[in-house]
Amino acid sequence: MYRYSQLTDIQIGGDPLAIPHLLPPAPEHPTTVAEFAGLARRIAEDRAAWAPLVEYDATTRWYHRLETGPGYEVWLLSWLPGQGSGRHDHGPSSGVFAVLEGELAEHTGAGRRSLTPGAQRVFAPGFAHEVVNEELTPAVSLHVYFPGLTEMPMHGETPAPARVLGCSG
Repeated sequence: MYRYSQLTDIQIGGDPLAIPHLLPPAPEHPTTVAEFAGLARRIAEDRAAWAPLVEYDATTRWYHRLETGPGYEVWLLSWLPGQGSGRHDHGPSSGVFAVLEGELAEHTGAGRRSLTPGAQRVFAPGFAHEVVNEELTPAVSLHVYFPGLTEMPMHGETPAPARVLGCSG
């Protein structure tokens, strides 16, 4: 039988965390919602990497695939004033949506939410929303989909609540 005093004689030499077989392997790619949200934050913080890629298209939202990994993809989108996504969902994909520049409005069945730089939204498969740039300045957003986006079913043209560009109310 061991007594407490006998256990105090145990000493560990070196750093036990440096022993590889005692640690679970670090994942090479994100696998949880929290890790995907962290990926979006890390990309957002690296403005020097994404800002030079941004373009604007007067006829439609511009988009560029930034990154892919096993089972996920990351997209950069730009929104000129008045551009919107239409009401849609993302099929079987979950996702993280972050605003990098400007302001975007998200319309859901629960109402309208204003999203400014740093804002993140996480959504499950089948979640329907519409994203619109209702301001007078351009906006940029980042979208992480897992699994990668294979479909984007539209839900008809449900108009957003009446609002004049650049005005609240």
